[in-house]
Amino acid sequence: MARLDDTRPFIPVGIAVLTVSDTRTAADDRSGDTLVGRVEAAGHRLVARAIVTDDKQKIREQVEAWTKDDAIDVVITTGGTGFTGRDVTPEALEPLFEKRMDGFSEVFHRLSYDKIGTSTIQSRATGGVANATFIFVLPGSPGACKDAWDGILAAQLDYRHIPCNFVEIMPRLDEHLKRGKAL
Repeated sequence: MARLDDTRPFIPVGIAVLTVSDTRTAADDRSGDTLVGRVEAAGHRLVARAIVTDDKQKIREQVEAWTKDDAIDVVITTGGTGFTGRDVTPEALEPLFEKRMDGFSEVFHRLSYDKIGTSTIQSRATGGVANATFIFVLPGSPGACKDAWDGILAAQLDYRHIPCNFVEIMPRLDEHLKRGKAL
């Protein structure tokens, strides 16, 4: 069973938070605030935070730049995962993924279903890895951000979490670049 191994040290990781919205500002970004509060309370480093409009190019450019920043290990976005015309975050970011994380979406929807029932199908939450950086694409509600952080990310971004976690594999995310890409 999953648990924390208190004999292992806590290792803070660098995290960037991106809010995708045509209407939010720093003054009323509740979802971004929710994530930032949890990142900092957990002891991680908030390296960057931004708000961009629902524009595929702007979203992709911001996240791609962060994946090239050695201080950033994880990018979490909030917003733009629905089905309306302006919801384009998955389309903006999935092309960057070198590896998809289907399990993230599946577990997120399982947790979300327990809270909001079948309404969870209206989210296209996703995750993946690009440039040795984990990317998590969350819906734009504070509740969804809480569910994703509390139910998945808090444990997976804690090196003490066993039997496995993302932190322990971070040094190997780019090993294909050191050996040449796998065929």
